[in-house]
Amino acid sequence: MEKFDFKKAFKHLFSASAKKPAIVEVPECQYLMIDGAGYPQNNAAFEKAMQTVYSIMYTLKMGWKFEKYERPYGYVDFTVPPPEGLWWMADGSQMDLLRKSEWRWILLMMLPDFFTKKMLDDGAEAVREKKGADAIAPYRFERWEEGTCVQMMHVGPYTTEEITIEKMDSFAADEGFKMQGKHHEIYLSDPGRTAQEKLKTILRQPVS
Repeated sequence: MEKFDFKKAFKHLFSASAKKPAIVEVPECQYLMIDGAGYPQNNAAFEKAMQTVYSIMYTLKMGWKFEKYERPYGYVDFTVPPPEGLWWMADGSQMDLLRKSEWRWILLMMLPDFFTKKMLDDGAEAVREKKGADAIAPYRFERWEEGTCVQMMHVGPYTTEEITIEKMDSFAADEGFKMQGKHHEIYLSDPGRTAQEKLKTILRQPVS
């Protein structure tokens, strides 16, 4: 049976132009989510959150080769999707690039429709048994619909995202929309293996 590939099933959500923003409709999907605060660089909580989502997802991807866990009904092999991040300020306002210490974030990863909360819990328990009780950060299973958004590919360091965000803001205004909600990033590149100038990150912002 063919693997479920998020990038193929949701091509419009995991690809974007680096030349011009576009309007996309983001449907209701289900996610693994972890809440946190602060600037992500040298942030132990952010690093643990990233380790948690990958540990759980790759454990689930293994096909449930654990004697004590029953293979979930409807399970098919899948490609692990890119991690994503939602960013905003402690006071609830939109992300301010100049006040990084006040950032709030949600690290998230999209889940196949056949996933259940029990599957996540069983996967997390398997990770704890292998790596220890403290290996998993607090997480949640949630369905979420982002709706109408403006989206664009940012190529380069995360610190230069303001250039792309300004293009998105201008585009949204020209199209009669107003930016709102949480700043959204989809991490297509591994910063540990990719040169800063070649990092690819989809930037997304809800609009009204």
